[in-house]
Amino acid sequence: MRFAIMESVVTPGGHEIDFDRILVEELTALGHSVEFYVPTGHEFKWNYGVPVHHLPGSGVSYRGTRGLKKLALSLKRELHRQGWYRALHTYALSRAFDAVIFPSATYRYLRALRFNPLRHSPVPVLFLIHGATPSEAQLLKRAAQRVAKYPHIRIGVQTFAADKLQLNGDNMRLYAPPNYIPRDISPNDYQNKTKVLRLGFFGQYRREKKLEPFLDAFAGAKFNRAVRLIVQGATQTPEDAAAFADIMTKYRHVSTMEFWANPLIGVEWQKALAGIDAIVIAYGGERYRYHTSALISNAMGYQKPILAVDNVNPEILAQYKIGLAFPAEDDATMRHILEDFVNNFDEQRNTYKQELARTYRDFSPMRMAENIVALAQ
Repeated sequence: MRFAIMESVVTPGGHEIDFDRILVEELTALGHSVEFYVPTGHEFKWNYGVPVHHLPGSGVSYRGTRGLKKLALSLKRELHRQGWYRALHTYALSRAFDAVIFPSATYRYLRALRFNPLRHSPVPVLFLIHGATPSEAQLLKRAAQRVAKYPHIRIGVQTFAADKLQLNGDNMRLYAPPNYIPRDISPNDYQNKTKVLRLGFFGQYRREKKLEPFLDAFAGAKFNRAVRLIVQGATQTPEDAAAFADIMTKYRHVSTMEFWANPLIGVEWQKALAGIDAIVIAYGGERYRYHTSALISNAMGYQKPILAVDNVNPEILAQYKIGLAFPAEDDATMRHILEDFVNNFDEQRNTYKQELARTYRDFSPMRMAENIVALAQ
């Protein structure tokens, strides 16, 4: 099949870049072809090595804006989305592709179809949803029902929490999210070969992630071995950047902590993940009980044990012994579990290795690509 990917994320993080790479590389490996369709002026952070077509209307981001300005930008984005849909419908009529994928969709993407000719597309239009909370699931269900009569509008929902969301419908399929794997390096070349256990907290820092309780627990823990915590804090807003700067100042006296206040993209991201022994997932927002934590998918793809807040994708640690979970609101228990994880890491290493091998197989990127092909057929 000839797949078109409509990518409109203006400021992609590592997650969006890796997901688009999965689509391009795994669909190509299955014998399909892939091309991108993007808004005017769209700039990729990665060269995917496939053709790119530009559609009228620039991408719009309202990150960091509030009030009337955010509302105005939101309206502008919706107007541009209508234009992208009409252009894609024209391409579909000319059979420029066999299916089009929206890789990071929400229920709003479906809502925008109501008055747009794309709902009558002669080829499958695939909206890929990256998880949903129960309230979002209800909005998604209603939006899906409104387009259920259009046979080529199809929805794929990635989630570890399928049993909790009660999503169903002839135009909807649920499947597990994919692992993110190192694609440009040999991980063994960057493996930690010192006796210091290296824990890594990576990704975009947002104040809602409530990182400081974990840092306090780490600073006050009693370890019987050398350990180092690396904390990356790529930020998207001035407020988050200022908050992370405050954190670096507050904990600069802790010699076993190392702070990186810069983004990591592509090869640098892969090297950073390959160079640590375990991944810390210390944010505890309730939505991560349902939305996929990209770091968990990275941990499974890079074969790294995890130390995670107990409401982040709890299904994974319930089924696979790849690490430990700790409560976000109990500082004493958090510190105790952190100590247990670090002090007994070597004793658990073989168990982690065996269980991570299972997750590597069960959530392979190729399996997700096969699910997308099935959704399109």
